[in-house]
This record gives sequence, structure tokens and C-alpha cells, in this order.
Amino acid sequence: MSDPKRTLWHLRKVPLFAELGSAAVEALADAVEMREVRRREVIYLPGDPGESLFIVNSGRIKISKVTRDGKALTLSYCGPTELFGETCLTAGGAREEMAEAMENSTVTEISRDDFESMLAEHAKLGFQMTKLLAKRRLELENKLETLVFRDVTSKLAELLLNLAGEYGVEDARGTLVALKITHQELANLIGSTRETVSLTLSQFKKKNLICTEGRRVIISDAESLRALF
Repeated sequence: MSDPKRTLWHLRKVPLFAELGSAAVEALADAVEMREVRRREVIYLPGDPGESLFIVNSGRIKISKVTRDGKALTLSYCGPTELFGETCLTAGGAREEMAEAMENSTVTEISRDDFESMLAEHAKLGFQMTKLLAKRRLELENKLETLVFRDVTSKLAELLLNLAGEYGVEDARGTLVALKITHQELANLIGSTRETVSLTLSQFKKKNLICTEGRRVIISDAESLRALF
């Protein structure tokens, strides 16, 4: 997909590039290319060379760790204007994580060499990138603490409220999480199993903390859910 004007429009919306001059962003737009990825399409796998990083233009990308026996732990979801694949800047070797489109999406791919050249030329970009990496380090540390020290009920309650905060839409029944997500995806986010998540959701429903509509969850009693963690 080659449309420099469209690419430039998307790059100008990225907070990471907010303090770059127009000339630098225009030069970047000329050096990169947007591409479409279909739902469930894998962008890269563990073992693939870490030669580029990506900006999400539209859609939602899941970043996860996958074991050899097929078990998965979701590290994060990335939405529009967010960066992923940045570990190639520090490791420089093969990928250790997997990136997969959770819905039809468009991404901009930036080569590691081009991005490193920009970091060397623009101190403000380097500062913003340092802040981003530090923020993600803290998020992963908090996620690790949650996975290790808290039970499934607590982790799932917090996850549902976080999803409601990000994707919530007011509904007569409470807050509708406007995101279709399977029980397996919920399990991958909290390091559990689909069966355990299904059982815990059923318990939440019996207590009238939530109700469901297909694969969507409605938060009926946010305060009681919050009291679980």
C-alpha cells in the first residue's frame, strides 16, 4: 500500500513523533510503507529477525509469548497510533514474542536502521522513546506481580474493569465492554485456562456482577468487582 499522503497523515497523529519537525516526519513518510493485515494474520513470530518496528494505524494488534507446546500469555494489545516491535532496538536479534492482528488492521513498518538514524539525529525523539520503554517496563513488572501473587477471581475482575475503562459504553444494564473477546483470550491475558475463566465468569453472573451478550460483557456492579482485588 503506497500512498505517501495517507502515510504522512497517520504519522502526524503518533504522539511519539509530536515534537519532530515537519521535515523529519515527511522524510519518514517517504521511507516507510503502510500495509494491511487481516484478522488473525501473524505479523511476526518468535525466531523471526527483528529488523523493523511498527505503528498501528487502525485496528488492534495482540503481542504475546507462546511456548513450544502452544500455551500463550498475552502481553498487551496495541491500538491506533501505538508502537510495537520496539524490542528489536534493544535486542537486535531474533524476535522473542508474537504479533497478531485481532481485527482487520493497517500498520506502518519502519526499518530498525531508519529508526535508529532518527534517534541519533533527534534528541527529543530519543527522550520520548526512553519514556515509552520505561512505561512499558513498569507495565510488564506490574503484570508479572499480578500473575504471580493474585488469584484468578482478582485478576479477572481487574481485567474486566480495565477493559470497561478502555472500551466501555454506557448501557441500560451497566457498562458494555464494546470488544468481542473469547474466554481463551481472557485466559491468555491473566495467565489462566479457558475452563477456569469460564467458571469464574459464571460465578460473576450468578452474583449479578456482570451479564453477557454473545461475546461481549456488561459490567453490572463495578464496585463489587473492584472489591475483589
